[in-house]
Amino acid sequence: MKIKEVPFSKPDIIDSDLINVKDVIKSGWLTHGKYTEKLEDLFCKYTGTKFATTVSNCTAGLHLSCLSAGFGPGDEVIVPTQTHTATAHAVEFTGAKAVFCDVDLISGNILHDNIEKIITKKTKGLIPVHMAGLSCNMERIESICKNYNLALIEDCAHAIGTIYNKKHVGNFGITGNFSFYPTKQITTGEGGIVVSNHKSVIEKIKKLKAFGIDTPPEKRNKPGFYDVQSLGYNYRMTDFQAALGAGQMERYKSNLETRKNNAQYYIDQLRSINAIDFPEYSDDCSYFLFQIILNSNINRDKILKGLIKNKIGVSIHYAVPVPFMSYYVKKYGYKIGDFPNAEKYAAQNISLPVHSNLSRDEIDYVCESLVKLIGEN
Repeated sequence: MKIKEVPFSKPDIIDSDLINVKDVIKSGWLTHGKYTEKLEDLFCKYTGTKFATTVSNCTAGLHLSCLSAGFGPGDEVIVPTQTHTATAHAVEFTGAKAVFCDVDLISGNILHDNIEKIITKKTKGLIPVHMAGLSCNMERIESICKNYNLALIEDCAHAIGTIYNKKHVGNFGITGNFSFYPTKQITTGEGGIVVSNHKSVIEKIKKLKAFGIDTPPEKRNKPGFYDVQSLGYNYRMTDFQAALGAGQMERYKSNLETRKNNAQYYIDQLRSINAIDFPEYSDDCSYFLFQIILNSNINRDKILKGLIKNKIGVSIHYAVPVPFMSYYVKKYGYKIGDFPNAEKYAAQNISLPVHSNLSRDEIDYVCESLVKLIGEN
């Protein structure tokens, strides 16, 4: 079978999803609708959390979670160096300081042994990221947060379907924050959802995401009558976005199973290649990504260009550790050498396609191309 192109991601969107979107648009009720409530209910059921609220994106969810935790000027919040800038930005939005912790060389998850070394009297919170869908050691993180009285917020942007000790991630912190960005396991274009087992937290976030308004439209006794008791934001998801996501959520068990099978197949194909490393297969990982770490003597960028030339969709998560982004360098003075593991991880990782629409022939093509390119290097 000749492979023409292997896309990095391909959304699990089918005709019935588009019909639902069309129905919402035709109804004229484009926000605060029944599909938003349905998606929230489906997500609670899937993750085992008590409460959920949709948001315009995961960054918004993280920002609102930080506000709910009470972070503000003078506070410090620990985040991993290898993550999307959104994790640290959410802290900075509140006026608090994002303090970076190095990561594990293979998993990219926050280095648990380093967390306590950077805790100060100003430290008020910790935001671990479940990198590529592989859970952090939440037992260790929970213990640290308890011992130092830190607010725990989970960045679950990669982690729909990720389990730790038989519990879905997002259940360990004050909130869990998930992403529905186009490349994610479930997509609503832009969008996200916040889960929590604390009703007061979700109620606060619901108000904050809608200008601070105390009564949503569907609960008002008179149209247009409501009060605003605090400042809020416009971080709402539309109902047609929720309609797009609800069907994917209903099918997600099958999507996840295929991702896991694809990851296992990659591991079986690549296990004998000494120039590549990756975490061992875990049935508790959601496999948002299948990441490989190349040995330091391999030129990652040459491999990347070769894969792209072969029309294989690839990416890097993430090419530059967040503290080395200009904003954080200028503000806090971070420099090369401060986070050695993150620097190596950023320089040598490649994300391969692992989505649920991949065929075995396509994975074979990716692996054959990768092995050939490594041999040439």
